[in-house]
Amino acid sequence: MLKKNINLKLYYSIGEVAEMFDVNETLLRFWEKEFPQQINPKKSGRNIRQYTKEDIEKIRTIYNLVKVRGLKLAAARDLLKKNKEGVQQQTEVVERLRDIRSELVALKETLTSLK
Repeated sequence: MLKKNINLKLYYSIGEVAEMFDVNETLLRFWEKEFPQQINPKKSGRNIRQYTKEDIEKIRTIYNLVKVRGLKLAAARDLLKKNKEGVQQQTEVVERLRDIRSELVALKETLTSLK
C-alpha cells in the first residue's frame, strides 16, 4: 500500500503517486473524475498532474475505502460527504496500527532468530 516517502518533496507526479499505492495511473485519473471534490491535483502548463501531500492523504483515504474496505464508489463518495473527518481519522488510525503490527512482526522475527 502506501510507501512512507511523502515527506520529501513539495509535488509528486502521477507515476510517483501510483507507485506509492501500487495502482495504475489510469486508476488515479479515474478516481479524479469520480471524486472531484477530494482529488484535484494542480496541473502544470503541459497539463501534467502535480500532487501535494494533502492530495496524497485524500487518495489514501479513498484507497482505504475502495481497495481495503471494498466499498463501491458511490458508497465511498456518500461516506466522504457525510463524515469526511471521521473517515480520515479512521484511515489514519488503521494505517498507524498496520505500521505498529509490521514493527512487532519484525521484532518477533529478530527475537526468534536470536534463540
